[in-house]
Order: sequence, then structure tokens, then C-alpha cells
Amino acid sequence: MPIKPLNDLTPDPSDRTRKMQRTAAAALYAVLVLIALYTAHTFISVVVWAGVIAIALWPAFRWLERRPVFYRHHIALSALVTAAIGLLFVVPFFIVAAQTVAEAQDTLRWFHEVLRTGIPMPAFIEHLPMGAQSVAHWWQDNLSTPLESSPAVKHLHSATVVAMTRHFGGRVVHGFVIFGFMLMTLFFVFQAGSKLGEQLLSGSRRAFGPDGAALVRRMAESVRCTVVGLVVVGLGEGALLGIAYAVTSVPHATLLGMLTAVAAMLPFCAPIVFLGASLWLLAQGSMIAAACVAAFGLIIVFVAEHFMRPVLIGGSTRLPFLLVLFGILGGAETFGLIGLFIGPALMTILVVLWVDWVGARN
Repeated sequence: MPIKPLNDLTPDPSDRTRKMQRTAAAALYAVLVLIALYTAHTFISVVVWAGVIAIALWPAFRWLERRPVFYRHHIALSALVTAAIGLLFVVPFFIVAAQTVAEAQDTLRWFHEVLRTGIPMPAFIEHLPMGAQSVAHWWQDNLSTPLESSPAVKHLHSATVVAMTRHFGGRVVHGFVIFGFMLMTLFFVFQAGSKLGEQLLSGSRRAFGPDGAALVRRMAESVRCTVVGLVVVGLGEGALLGIAYAVTSVPHATLLGMLTAVAAMLPFCAPIVFLGASLWLLAQGSMIAAACVAAFGLIIVFVAEHFMRPVLIGGSTRLPFLLVLFGILGGAETFGLIGLFIGPALMTILVVLWVDWVGARN
């Protein structure tokens, strides 16, 4: 067997040059991507929100796209769906704002009155099963006296109220600006349609192989199930409890039902609203109505949180209930409101990687 000369075992300079060029190109691409992300970092949340909504509505959008009336009007369909989503969010906000403005005069009159005279202690406090004396004593010291000199509101000066109002107004304006950019992004996502989805899958397949593309599909499915589980179940809870408010003569039952629906989209937050309504009924002397609202609300929340929502979120993605809960609550704490939807998707990645690792080991 002939022995190769020593010169044949040395690396080819051209190969070494190409390897250095590939490494330099990869580093350059990474730097450019990081610079681009930093430049647009203010709008990353906008893109994520638009992506979540597009993923959730994509099956419905594709169904509308195949209808004869929209068959050759893809841009019109994208604009129509985007406008419908905008109205779905904006109209309730303006209803609440109009209701607030309509009652602002009565609210201000009541506020000035309690500043002068205080808030009378409700009669039911004397009949509390425990702690009645302590609660009554605190109420008398802090709320029954004129609130202008009450220890409970001694730090609430007019300058503080003005600063809080200005901050709240600024946050509202900022929210509307971000919402407008989100709708614009959503329109272009819908307009790109299946081409954008195919590009994302192709990029994932090229970067991570077939398993990467499958993982992207699972993440999208998880986001869609999470939106259904949070939004649809929340709207159902709000509708049922809104009926309960109307039957028990709670004021502004429709508005309170909408508030309950929004709170119910966050796990275990709906009781804050309906228990508050129950306490209001109790303060008015309607003990039976208060008990009915509280009991009905607790039953609805128990069924929704322990049966319907885990099945809708974790059923098709096969996530255990505990991981669903960790994904929702942990995602909200880490990423804010958008974390409610991307948290379960991250838990899906964890489960898929664990299953693949266990399967590979076996």
C-alpha cells in the first residue's frame, strides 16, 4: 500500500480560508441581526401580539379566504378581519369610557360628600362571624370620620391625584399607539398569508432539521389552544355572571359582566369582581342575592378553571395541568400580559424536548 507524501496531509490553504470566511460571515450575520433587533426592540411586543392573534385566528381566516366572496379579494379580507379585531377591542373601551363620563358628575358629587362627612359603616359589619369589633373600630377611625382628615387618605393630596391621573392618561395614549401599530402589523401578517408561514417552517427546517419545523408547529398549536382557553372561557364566565348580576339587580350589570370577562381571562381573577358585587349586595341588605351571586360565581370559576380551561389549553398539546398553570402564571410574571400566551408554548417546548430525550435514551 503506497504511503501518501507528507505534503498531502497538510491542510489545504483554500479550505482554511473558506472556513474562516464562513465563520466571519456567521459572526457578521449575528451582529447585524442583533443590531436590527435592538433598533426595533420597541416594536418586538407589537410583532409578538400580532403573531399571537394571527395564529389564533388563522384557521378562521383560511376558511373565510376560501369563500367565493373573498376568493380574489385577499387584501380586502385582511383589512376587514383587522378592522373587526380593532373594533372588538376598541368598542368595549369606549363603552366603559362613555359610561364613566356619564356618571362622572355623580361620582364627583359623592366624592366631595364623603370628604366632608365620611362613609357610614354598613350594618352587616356588626353581624360578621369574626373580627366584627376590629373591623368596626378601624372603619370608625378611618372612614366614618370626614375623609379630609382621615388617616387612611392623609397622603392622598390633590397633587398626588393629578400626578396619578397624568400617568394613567399617558399610559392610555401609549397603549393606543402600540395597539395601532399592532393592527398595522397584523394586517401585513394576514396579507402575507401562507407564504409567511411556509417561509418560517422552511427556515426552521433548514436551521434545525425536521424536528425544528415540527416544534414550531407544536408551538403554534399551543398558542392557539391557549388563546381559546383563556379568551373563550373568560368570555363565557363574563356572560354567565353578567346574567347573574342582572337577575340580582346589580347596577351596570352589562359593564360589570364585561369587566368580569376581562378578569376571567387571567386565572383566578374573576372572584375579585363577582365577590365585590356580592359584597355590594350585602351592604344593601340583600343577603340572599349576595349569597347566590357568590355561590354561582364560585361554581362557574371552579368548573372553568379545573375542567374546561385545562382541557382546552393542554388537551391537544398534551400538557399536564400543572405545566399549563406554571406556563400561564410564570409567563405573565416574566413577560407581562403577552406571557399568558407564550408561557404555555414554552412549556410545550419543554415537554417535547423531554419526550425526545427520553425516547433517544431508550
